Amino acid sequence: MCVERVQRVHPGISERRACHALSQPRSTQRHHPRIRDDEEALRADITALAIRFGRYGYRRITALLRELGWQVNHKRVERIWRREGLKVPMKQPKRGRLWLNDGSYIRLRPEHVDHVWAYDFVACRTHLGKPIRLLTVIDEWSRECLAIKVASRLRSDDVLATLTELMVRRGVPEYIRSDNGPEFTAKRVREWIEKIGAKTLFIEPGSPWENGYNESFNGKLRDELLNGEIFYTLKEAEVLIEDWRRTYNQIRPHSSLGYRPPAPEATTLPGKRHPDAWFRPRDLRPVLT
Repeated sequence: MCVERVQRVHPGISERRACHALSQPRSTQRHHPRIRDDEEALRADITALAIRFGRYGYRRITALLRELGWQVNHKRVERIWRREGLKVPMKQPKRGRLWLNDGSYIRLRPEHVDHVWAYDFVACRTHLGKPIRLLTVIDEWSRECLAIKVASRLRSDDVLATLTELMVRRGVPEYIRSDNGPEFTAKRVREWIEKIGAKTLFIEPGSPWENGYNESFNGKLRDELLNGEIFYTLKEAEVLIEDWRRTYNQIRPHSSLGYRPPAPEATTLPGKRHPDAWFRPRDLRPVLT
C-alpha cells in the first residue's frame, strides 16, 4: 500500500526505487496471496461461532472449529478474526495469590474427580427487579459444573437438597469447599456433611481467591450469560441458565483442560462433526439482507 501510494503521489518514481526507499522487498511487494477454496466457508463458521458464543476469543473458537472437523491452526483463525473486526473478550482481573511468602499453601488442591467440590452463591435480578439467587456447584478437578440451583431465595435447606441430589447421582466427595456464608456454616449443614463422610473446607473470611475455581466459574457465568440476558420470569432464568450449564460442560473449550470441555457429551472422531452437536455454525450463519 505504501509503495503504491508513493508511486501515485510521484508518478516518475519506479517500483524498484520506491521499494528501496521504504525498505520493502520487491518479492513482498509483488506477492499475491492465494485464497484457499474453503476460505469463505471458514470465515462464515468463525463469524457464526463468534455470534453464538460472543465472549469466546479466537483460541477457543479454534478449538470449537476442530471439534467440527476443521483442520486449522489458531494463526489462520486469528488472521480471519482480525480481518473481520471481531474482538477478543477482555480478560478478567487476576486474583490474589494462593501461596504464602514462605512457600506453604493455604488450601487443599484437588487430586482427582470428586475429590473437592466447591459451591457459592451468585445474585442477579429479573427485568422487573425481583431478586434471583443461584447456587453453583463445581468439581474442582474436572472443572465440571455439577448444578446451578435457581430460586428467588436459597437457604440452608436448599443447599442440603441440592447436595443430596448430586450425591445420589455421583457419590460423596471427600471435601466440600465454601465461604463462610450463613447458608454454608449453619449447624445443620455442617453436621449433615460430617455424617455422610465428607469434610468441610471453609476459606478465610474476606479471601474469595481461596475459593478460586468457583469464583472463576461464577465470573464466566456472569460474563457470558447474566450480563447479556434479560430474565422476565424466574422460569425463564432456570431454562436459560441450565442451557448455558450444558454448553459449559459439553461444548465450551476450557483453557486449563487443553481447550477441551469439562464433560463432553460424546467423543468426536478426527475430521468428523459431532453427531449430537446442537450447534452447527453453518446453520447459525447470519442472513444478510
